Amino acid sequence: MLRVSEIAKRSGLSRTTILYYEGCGLLKPALRSSANYRLYGDRELQALDQICLYRSVGMSVRDIRRMLASPVNEASSLLKHRLQQLDAEIRQLRAHQESILRILQTKGMMKRTGKMTKEKWISIMKAAGLSSTDMRRWHHEFERAAPDEHQQFLQYLHIPEAEIREIRESSKKVG
Repeated sequence: MLRVSEIAKRSGLSRTTILYYEGCGLLKPALRSSANYRLYGDRELQALDQICLYRSVGMSVRDIRRMLASPVNEASSLLKHRLQQLDAEIRQLRAHQESILRILQTKGMMKRTGKMTKEKWISIMKAAGLSSTDMRRWHHEFERAAPDEHQQFLQYLHIPEAEIREIRESSKKVG
């Protein structure tokens, strides 16, 4: 039987992660020692290996819980659903790649236009194939990933401060 720190070391996870999985109902210790230590056996180690495998392919804790408690056919259905999600994410990333390539192809146009403005930037984004929804999603991701740089970029476009505040606030709400 292994304690939390030992099972964590064996699996390459932190002690906190093991306790998180326990708190989520994914992993339960086989028993407790007389000193009240959590103890895990082979069955729990196998369950942890499954949890790690499912997490490595991006399965949510909720779906993993369902998979561990379900018959094989439902687990298979959940994996197929994750595969469909990955396909959609890949399509979206490819679309982003294509948009970036189109933007890079218009780079010469950006240099020739002199001062960059919001209107010029919007026309470039539209020329690259982005819809208004795509642009809102773009702002949301920019705000989420790099809020200071997002602020600087909006200032670079010579947008008034009041409008920048509106853009940034609405970017925080878009999901």
